[in-house]
Amino acid sequence: MRRYVIKRLLLMAPMLIGISFILFAVMHLAPGDPSSIRYGLNPEVSDSARARFNSMYGLDKPISEQFIGWMKRIAVLDLGRSLMDDAPVREKILSRLPATLLLQVVSLAVIFCLALPIGVLSAVRKDSVFDRVMTVSVFVGYAMPAFWLALILIMVFGVRLQWLPISGMSPWYAQYLSLPENVLTLARHMVLPVIVTAFGGLAGLSRYSRASMIEVLGENYILTARAKGLRERRVILVHALKNALLPIITILGLTLPALISGSFIFETIFAWPGMGRLGYEAVMNYDYPMVMGVGLISTLLTLVGVFLSDVAYALVDPRIRLEGRK
Repeated sequence: MRRYVIKRLLLMAPMLIGISFILFAVMHLAPGDPSSIRYGLNPEVSDSARARFNSMYGLDKPISEQFIGWMKRIAVLDLGRSLMDDAPVREKILSRLPATLLLQVVSLAVIFCLALPIGVLSAVRKDSVFDRVMTVSVFVGYAMPAFWLALILIMVFGVRLQWLPISGMSPWYAQYLSLPENVLTLARHMVLPVIVTAFGGLAGLSRYSRASMIEVLGENYILTARAKGLRERRVILVHALKNALLPIITILGLTLPALISGSFIFETIFAWPGMGRLGYEAVMNYDYPMVMGVGLISTLLTLVGVFLSDVAYALVDPRIRLEGRK
């Protein structure tokens, strides 16, 4: 098991470097440049001033040289300075990262806690009314654009009914509230972003759970367990569910990248002060260091999610651990 974990950790480094290089190249090959975005058509800014701006941040160097310089700074945990306000990129990301992690962790918990029971019940009650309703709901979840759902929820629950807040993490008067009141306010602010963030993953994972459970319930050892007179609940929860979790763990690990990529859109729609919104603003302003910093952290979180998925898969399936020893 230890050797398997070490192999997975060693594979993360070249993948991180490769993804970073692709992101770096795409940003620099895109039309436009930071000096044009910053100074626009201001006639008072001369070409020499723009040249000094590019020289100060090393934007006048070849892309390969800029990437090597960026990798050297990354080695000492220096993400550079933002081109918009000259603030350290690392500090700006660290100030936004907790909000993003909170949203993603809660969304993952909602997906897992709801999708797994829905999938298991749909498989056990195959072709029942419950199964058919869930099937229709899943297809609706796949077909419905998440950003459209976000706008509908904002209009219904935020604007018309005014049940839930539609932007930010807390109101302006949060400093005057007690701790329980702040927690309740934060929970109310999280309802709509969590629903939108978890909606697509919930639909997909519940369908995979159903398919995996149906396949396991048809195995011979399940028939043997029932023939021995074991209670149906024990057969489902002990014998079937453990083996059905194998593909579900893999899908759950791949759900994290979708959540992180979706955070760029959802955090912007709901004005959630997280890393996704910061990255979106950086892309719009051609803030190369900020884009690379957000991209690096997002990639690292994605690789960590896949790594944890692989480790969980190995813990559930002994065959993976045996292959890792070879």
